[in-house]
Amino acid sequence: MTDYFKRTQNKLSRIVESKAATVLAFETSCDDTSVAVVKNGREVLSNVTASQIAVHNLYGGVVPEVASRKHIESISAVAKGALAEAGVGFGDIDAVVSTYGPGLVGAVLVGLNAAKGVALSLDVPFVGVNHMRGHIAANYISNKELEPPFLCLVVSGGHSQLIRVDSYSEFTQIAATRDDAAGEAFDKISRELGLGYPGGIHIQKMGEGGNERAYTFTRPKMKGNQLDFSFSGLKTAVMNIIRGEKNMSEAAMRDICASFNRTVVQMLADNTFEALDELNQGGKKYSLAVAGGVAANKMLREALISRSAKKGIPFYSPEIKYCTDNAAMIGCEGFYRLIRGERDDLTLNAIPYLEI
Repeated sequence: MTDYFKRTQNKLSRIVESKAATVLAFETSCDDTSVAVVKNGREVLSNVTASQIAVHNLYGGVVPEVASRKHIESISAVAKGALAEAGVGFGDIDAVVSTYGPGLVGAVLVGLNAAKGVALSLDVPFVGVNHMRGHIAANYISNKELEPPFLCLVVSGGHSQLIRVDSYSEFTQIAATRDDAAGEAFDKISRELGLGYPGGIHIQKMGEGGNERAYTFTRPKMKGNQLDFSFSGLKTAVMNIIRGEKNMSEAAMRDICASFNRTVVQMLADNTFEALDELNQGGKKYSLAVAGGVAANKMLREALISRSAKKGIPFYSPEIKYCTDNAAMIGCEGFYRLIRGERDDLTLNAIPYLEI
């Protein structure tokens, strides 16, 4: 590995000096096999993804062993597709990046090992990327003008966090979920209703036309950090209603989904703007961004846009296609590591519970 480092040091130095690179990025942290080619951090030349939704929908959620196997089956074809779509060859790649956590360890290893193999064969620098930082970086792709500092609400199947982004390398978690993540709660309620996976989109669709005030759910009283989230109690309350209903009508199901969706959105938005109020005391100017799979939720986006406008706070969100797991966001975050001169050894391992 020392020889590899020596051979690629000049290439890394050129990236740092020029602040330019064409990056091949891999993302396999959960159930999407994704490879992208990203130029200079914010220009996506290709972003090819093989979805496993149809497979995992049979089980009502992601089965880790199945996900890993499907990644192995798909990774080569997806990588070739990404290069072809971008119109580039391996000789045009300046560096290779990949997610190394958090995520399902077996799934992460597929993309990570593929990326390291390509980097070694091409003799180009390799860098590992924190998946959650990747989600935040998706905002840079869709909003070319966005620069730190800003507060980012990161909401996905495994995470609900408020992250203060002070620079491209400085991230501070100021709140997180105490139990279930928002996306996890959506998945479990959707499965209980028999709507399918992933739950967020099914809950949203079923709730359209429903009475979002038909049910009132008690919000948890938090000890300690009042900005933290908790969705376990809400999930249990909704499940109790569902299980208590026999032969539930479609109208009742729509009301439950609408009420549940509204409550989750309120909890997320209230804590987010309370955090922003604290951050912006004393004349500071933190803007707001959102990221993660749940960032595609229409009601959440509308709530954040509306409340940001009232407070005069700039709001940013990724395009819907960059909200869910994708390699383009990994390529973006990896680029900003590379131009700082950062890199990783090819012995880098997957870290399933990697923190921000």
